Amino acid sequence: MIRIRRIYEPPVAAEGPRLLVDRVWPRGLSRADAALAGWYRELAPSTPLRQWFGQDPVRFEAFRQRYQEELRAQGPLVDDLLSQARAGDVVLVYAASDTQHNNAVVLRDFLQGLL
Repeated sequence: MIRIRRIYEPPVAAEGPRLLVDRVWPRGLSRADAALAGWYRELAPSTPLRQWFGQDPVRFEAFRQRYQEELRAQGPLVDDLLSQARAGDVVLVYAASDTQHNNAVVLRDFLQGLL
């Protein structure tokens, strides 16, 4: 199972390894407090796409399509994340305050479509 959580939520050990999927390190959080098993910054949206989106829910569907195009070009990294998901539960963590319109939602849906 692939779950998503805000990185500011406390880790739950039973959920599986926490994998950060943002390009930029979250503000105000130490690496120790993040309790990460990995950081997939290369799978995060490109800087131009992230800046264009600007967490605007109105742009989310267009963002989803553009981000999925970027993900299709990241074959080996996507395959690595898929392997981890097939081996057990994983938690994709992100920093955005909007829990429904963010890159982790798109990435989770994209990965689940490939499983």
